[in-house]
Amino acid sequence: MTSVSVSYETRRHLNSLRSMTDHRSVDGLIMGLVKEHKMQKLQGVTDELRAKINELSGIDSEVLIQRLSLCPFPV
Repeated sequence: MTSVSVSYETRRHLNSLRSMTDHRSVDGLIMGLVKEHKMQKLQGVTDELRAKINELSGIDSEVLIQRLSLCPFPV
């Protein structure tokens, strides 16, 4: 069991979840859940970035640079 102090009910629920999966210990179960949560969060961030990149695909960069007067070279 982990070094975190938890109630009897919490331990019972964790052990029930562990027995339904292929994890050998509660620590393994918790590490698997944390990893899955991080992967889902990363997938959400990736989807957001893809959406923002798709929004930028229709913008003409030359016109944008000229409008912002950020062109380092004469056009």
